[in-house]
Amino acid sequence: MKKILVIFYLLLISLETSSVQANFDIKARTAILQDFLSGKILYEKDADRKIFPASMTKIMTSIIAFDLLKNNEISLDDKFIVSENAWRLSEAGYSSMFIMIGDEISVENLLRGIIVSSGNDACIALAEGIAGSEEEFAILMNEKAAEIGMTNTNFSNSSGINAPDNISTVRDILIMSNYLIKNYPKYYEYFKEKEFTWDRTGGDPIKQGNRNPLLYKNIGADGIKTGYLSYEKYSLASSIKRKDRRLIAVGSGFRTKNERSKQSLKLLTWGLTKFETIRIAEKNKMFATLDVWHGKKKNVKVFVENDIYKTIPKAKKKYLKAKVSYDGPIPAPINKNDAIAKLDIFFKDENIGSYDLLSLEDVKKQNILSRIITSINFLIWGDV
Repeated sequence: MKKILVIFYLLLISLETSSVQANFDIKARTAILQDFLSGKILYEKDADRKIFPASMTKIMTSIIAFDLLKNNEISLDDKFIVSENAWRLSEAGYSSMFIMIGDEISVENLLRGIIVSSGNDACIALAEGIAGSEEEFAILMNEKAAEIGMTNTNFSNSSGINAPDNISTVRDILIMSNYLIKNYPKYYEYFKEKEFTWDRTGGDPIKQGNRNPLLYKNIGADGIKTGYLSYEKYSLASSIKRKDRRLIAVGSGFRTKNERSKQSLKLLTWGLTKFETIRIAEKNKMFATLDVWHGKKKNVKVFVENDIYKTIPKAKKKYLKAKVSYDGPIPAPINKNDAIAKLDIFFKDENIGSYDLLSLEDVKKQNILSRIITSINFLIWGDV
């Protein structure tokens, strides 16, 4: 017998995002906005257009180091020696940490020099320390990009400075930024640091501010990375967190620094004010109870493996409906973590998400006498 439990949520539904976006635009060549928890894309503008990611490349450079830190292959205290190749970038007019040949610099200081000061010299020092050469490091970057689903990206260096084959899209930069925040929340703290002081060799300490203009606006921004190339103009991968909600935006082709700041803020603010994110189910917590046949318990608790969120426009109230479907009552025995039902989320007649419901507990089978009594009761009273 197919059984269906219907759970109603009076919510603001998200299916008409395109109509909300129709009345909104920002001054960027290409841009994208995502709700972090639900994964919902709230806005996009030519999001698969090829771009030169410039210093947003440094997000991946950091991720490679974070992977190695996680696996205990390097530590924050490890020191790498600065080569002439790395030092030359500090003398070439690019964004620099201002390191010197022969300096032994800790991984942590190099990371802060990359993330906060946007030092191209620090990128090369880290890349050479990890992989032996920047070319070998770029191989690691591209392998990671493929692993996390960046399908339109090729990294040819660790810094993003002028290289015709260092290309990406704002959609891929978004995927990379999402991966960073989700997998490395502890190391992500570096991205909100507003300044970094490098006690350089042979001179006074150099204090540099973070180039991300949104960090200074007291709006909840905590990352991520700016970029600039003369052809691409200004770009920014940014993130804002308000209470439990986070948005990630990536834009490229802003004409000026001021426009980059104002238009990125406009995009994030629009996402916060026009949409709301609702948690439908919490992972590993009881979501419902289902009927059991011939079990030592009459019911079994079920759960979902991952949090389920839906992001919805605030301006449109509709009924959102969740249906739990299963062939029941479910015969015992039931093992913990067995997939025994389906959770389907609908808006009107459209299914907007389908998820397995798993048993939260073991349910043992009744002994033979108890099963006979249960069967007789069912035949007489229709009660399981």
